Amino acid sequence: MQKEKLKESVQTETPTRAWAMGAAGWLLPGAGHLLQGHWVRALILGGAVWICFVSGLMMGGHMFSMGGDAEGLSALLQVPPMIANLGSGLLYLVSWFFGLGFADDPQSAARATYEYGTTFLLIAGLLNYLSMLDAFDISAGRKS
Repeated sequence: MQKEKLKESVQTETPTRAWAMGAAGWLLPGAGHLLQGHWVRALILGGAVWICFVSGLMMGGHMFSMGGDAEGLSALLQVPPMIANLGSGLLYLVSWFFGLGFADDPQSAARATYEYGTTFLLIAGLLNYLSMLDAFDISAGRKS
């Protein structure tokens, strides 16, 4: 009986709507839940991502990208934090377009809040990945 249920759950396809909710949740933090009518989750999860991101920028945090002067192993070490930052979706893309948070100058790094800001920016992206997966699971019917 258990094996039959497992086979059924493995063979069912994920609805296209679930992928759309996940993509919306990544693009704009909180949008995946908001589109499904989960207002409280949208405010809590999306709000936490927005607050972390804006706080990180205000603290002078640094965001990572593949461009720059880094070569070899140094460039490779920038990939994981860049993926974490990219989790913020449109917030990251807009900041990249306007050059906010990507400065590599000693004055920014000398700020007392620089490391805290960088950590907040990383956490915003990682939390948005979790929020996006939650919106995906709810839309796919795996969660209520």
